Amino acid sequence: MDHALRLDNLARLPRTPASDVKKLGWRGVMRTVGREGTVLVTNHDQPEAVILSTGEYQRLMQAAQGAQAQQDAALDTLRRRFDERLAALAQDDAADRLRAVLGAPAALGGQVKAG
Repeated sequence: MDHALRLDNLARLPRTPASDVKKLGWRGVMRTVGREGTVLVTNHDQPEAVILSTGEYQRLMQAAQGAQAQQDAALDTLRRRFDERLAALAQDDAADRLRAVLGAPAALGGQVKAG
């Protein structure tokens, strides 16, 4: 099963008017949910609610958790890199290295000078 976070456009979801929910009852709607995974309930042709199967809900939750884990990992990497660079400023020779960088001629030749 693909766990990528996929957000379907409401226009692409299977639809059922609220009157059909009343007419067919819960079982009728749930047959459609079981077949399609989701159903968009409309009222006067306007989207009103989306009914999800428990499997679809779990898939969406797993995908959201996976996306959150990826964001957390990226943020941890950025924090670690920042902390490493910040630690360089606390070293005993940091002031001398900074003076050397600032005292050197600024002949960049189109390159960025970092140090």
